Amino acid sequence: MALGTTLAPSASAAPAAQVATPGLAAAIREEAGGDIKRFYAARAYKPLWVRAGKVGPEAVTLLGYLSTAARDDLKSSSYDLEKLEELIARARGGDPQALARADVALSTAFARYVRDMRSPGKAKMDYADKSLRPKKADADDVLRAAAFPKDFGAYIKNMGWMSEHYVRLRTLMGRALAEGASKDAMARLHLNLDRARILPGPYTYHIVVDASSGQLYYYGGGKRAGTMKVVVGAPETQTPMLAGKLQWAILNPYWNVPDYLAQKSIAPKVLAGRSLASLRMEALSDWGPNPRKLDASEIDWRAVAAGDQALRLRELPGGANSMGRVKFLFPNDEGIYLHDTPERALLKKPDRHFSNGCIRLENASALGQWLLHRSINTKSKTPEQAVALPVEVPVYLTYITAITTDRGLAFRNDVYGRDS
Repeated sequence: MALGTTLAPSASAAPAAQVATPGLAAAIREEAGGDIKRFYAARAYKPLWVRAGKVGPEAVTLLGYLSTAARDDLKSSSYDLEKLEELIARARGGDPQALARADVALSTAFARYVRDMRSPGKAKMDYADKSLRPKKADADDVLRAAAFPKDFGAYIKNMGWMSEHYVRLRTLMGRALAEGASKDAMARLHLNLDRARILPGPYTYHIVVDASSGQLYYYGGGKRAGTMKVVVGAPETQTPMLAGKLQWAILNPYWNVPDYLAQKSIAPKVLAGRSLASLRMEALSDWGPNPRKLDASEIDWRAVAAGDQALRLRELPGGANSMGRVKFLFPNDEGIYLHDTPERALLKKPDRHFSNGCIRLENASALGQWLLHRSINTKSKTPEQAVALPVEVPVYLTYITAITTDRGLAFRNDVYGRDS
């Protein structure tokens, strides 16, 4: 479960304001155990929640989360709130032992809460890269991720360990519980919450594509770096729930025409008098790495149109190519990728479910610059230039239909029928 970015240095160092006095450090060393002790040992037993001899306001924020754990589909009773409140009260006198007990107890409760929140629920996700499959993190990992940001208070306040999509839905869950939403609406909201639960927080460099709203988001360094419209799969060719790691940018790509389009669209055009050249396409002998270009006389277009013969067709690179100037690849068995598009009109529509499952990007250049850390070279005309990304970037294709309106909980049209 990616709690922090793999690009970040060690998270063992604490902010300067959280330096422990010798007495407090010794008390924390005595109080902590197991994974919790490993975390504190790596930071010379400096406190996480105590500053200037007092328990900081982040503790109150955490207690607020624990008291409303029903919004996370969890039980507040699991976290012994009364004991935490008692330990915080005892620590107000400034005694090092009492401060240490409060700090360690808060860290223990926080680590458990985060692990519980990130435990997969009922949402289904296919993991093209198995390393992205959610795992139960050690308390040490959870706490190091929390200690890494410069502003610990902001991390706690903003739930920096969770996706912004989850934080939004958690707030919506609180409103739905208070307003007594229907059983069916609550079940649907819980499913949406589970879909968001498995998304990383903003300190992990990653991309989220929401096939419900037709929006793409990209994150890193603790914040959303950008967003854009996308065209996603039509109801009959849905964009799947899928997670993988982007590895390559392909400049000036070919477009390999799906068999059904070769049969239903291209073959009838050729039989009506169009040439492959006029369509900016070419036919190849096979799907291997070194296919031979076929002459027109070698193709039985009537057999292709009838579905009796499969034919490999590809559209030549260029600005009018269905892939546009660039596509971004991640290994997956579904044949899904992200790509530029010349069909700009579709991006202006409020409902953008038109693709064959792949993701058409509103601003491929901006995403490419973020992925490559440099501008994409669109001037070269060399076909199929493969450019390795500096680091592999996780991409999550999800489906979140729950939205907030003036009247409270509502849902987008369930285009793919996944909420029922």
